[in-house]
Amino acid sequence: MTEPKPVESWLTDMDGVLVHEERAIPGASEFIGALQTSGKKFLVLTNNSIFTPRDLRARLLAGGIDVPEQSIWTSALATAQFLDDQRPGGTAYVIGEAGLTTALHEIGYVLTERAPDYVVLGETRTYSFEAITKAIRLISEGARFLATNPDPTGPSQEGPLPATGSVAALITRATGVAPYFVGKPNPLMMRSALNRIEAHSETTVMIGDRMDTDIISGLEAGLRSVLVLTGSTGKHEVDRFPYRPTRIVESIADVVPLVTALA
Repeated sequence: MTEPKPVESWLTDMDGVLVHEERAIPGASEFIGALQTSGKKFLVLTNNSIFTPRDLRARLLAGGIDVPEQSIWTSALATAQFLDDQRPGGTAYVIGEAGLTTALHEIGYVLTERAPDYVVLGETRTYSFEAITKAIRLISEGARFLATNPDPTGPSQEGPLPATGSVAALITRATGVAPYFVGKPNPLMMRSALNRIEAHSETTVMIGDRMDTDIISGLEAGLRSVLVLTGSTGKHEVDRFPYRPTRIVESIADVVPLVTALA
């Protein structure tokens, strides 16, 4: 076995690792502080496409976690980068909120209902039946189908909400066309994040709370991984998966000493 190279960069999921809803998980602020003190490159990742990085910075800061705007990478940004690489200056019909529409505007995309190149589905708090119907008709007429992430549900204080993956399944059932999902667990999300900070997979660690998104996407992108037990996957569930994280820890607080130990 080849000896692992020193860790130079870190990627971390946000929900379930750094925060629950908008409440900071103990150790999250110290972890970000340790990264900033060490000078190591890092990004906070999220499949949530609702918010812009500026919005997310404000939400994290309200919980006492100071993450620079440029250190936040969303599935909306990854989707916009994918579109810019694939079909620069194109057009799209978008179901989503400011995080997604802003990202597409910033790459020069025109948002339209008239024969768009793509239908782009993201997350929103209020999915409109009218908008979904329009998406189905546009895809049936030949628009390409793209979605920010495959998450079937999202959290709320009242309980789970239908999310992008569930609405995508509805549209697929109606059209017979499956979307290309850009966000986790697609390793493309990891690759785009690595490129963003000019990092290399063999010297980067991914931290997440879900085996089926964070850990698998890190594995497939060639990263070492750390599973924290403060989110979706419980310790008793890990052995059900055919792959394992590099490390399992109780919470992000246990990762703080690793920032210097793995240097």
